Parts: sequence; structure tokens; C-alpha cells
Amino acid sequence: MATDVITLITKDHRTVESLFERLKKQEGDQKATVAELHALLIAHARAEEDRVYPGLDAHHSVEEHKEAEILLDALVRSQPGTAEFRKTLEQLIESVTHHVEEEESKILPALAKKAGDKGLKELGKAFQERRAEELKALSVPKQAGASKAELYEQAQKADIPGRSHMGKEELAEALRHAKS
Repeated sequence: MATDVITLITKDHRTVESLFERLKKQEGDQKATVAELHALLIAHARAEEDRVYPGLDAHHSVEEHKEAEILLDALVRSQPGTAEFRKTLEQLIESVTHHVEEEESKILPALAKKAGDKGLKELGKAFQERRAEELKALSVPKQAGASKAELYEQAQKADIPGRSHMGKEELAEALRHAKS
């Protein structure tokens, strides 16, 4: 598996695009998809800002991250199926799509020239570590406050084997592993 930062960032971009498609088509549990999108976008943005952007002229990208976070928070607060939800989702998709196009056509090619293969792998490791820290921090409070029944339901949706024999902590751990 490739571990250079450009591959990792573009892989996240494709995942976000597939989550957007699920939301547009109203497939599956919309609230759960929004929660997944929220965690991924926040972790991705923080990892880029802390590990990738320093040393690059990426001020505009940081501003775009902030805009996306505001829209993302509004999406989390809105109710799926409502006009507000659809409008906010549309604005978020437009904002993130613009950012991704700009990043993949300007920032990442500039980074590739500047960092070289070894530098891209080092940045990839730093990006992955920072992203994982954020994902863990974002998922722990939700699972810590969940009842065993709620965790079991989430494990059922995630099709985690052996869930019926797991305790609350085991369910939470299995869900954390399933999301990473």
C-alpha cells in the first residue's frame, strides 16, 4: 500500500466523494453517514494543516477548511430529509469539491516537486499519525457515552462478527477498529 502523502490525501478525497454520493442518494443511515463525513473531514483537515501545509503557501486552503467546517457543523445540526439539510449538503459539496480540485491541481503537484519521494513518504507517515489521533479523539466521546445496546446496534450495522458475545468495551473497541 502506498504511504506517500499525496496518495493518502487523494484517497481521503475519494472517500469523501463517495460519502457525498450516499448522502445525495439518501442511502443508509443519513445521520451515521454525516457523522462519518464529519470525523473524516475534520481529521483530514487538521492533519493537512498541522503536518502538510507548514512550509507551503497554503493560507487559502486553510480558509477553505474553515468554510467547510462551518458548513459541516450546520449539516450535523440539520435533520436529514429537510430542505435545510439538502441546501447545506449542496453548499458543503460545492465548497469541498472546489477545495479538492484546487488542492489536487496546484498544492499537491507543488508539494511533489518540493518534497521528493523520501519527503512525501515522511509527510505521509506524519499525516497518517495526526489523522489517526484526530479520528480517535472525535470517536471516543460518542462511543464512551453510548449504551451497550446502542453500541450493539452500531456493531450490527457495521456487520462486526461475534458482537452478540461482546461486552460494552469490546463493542466500542471493535467499532473503533472497524472505522479505521
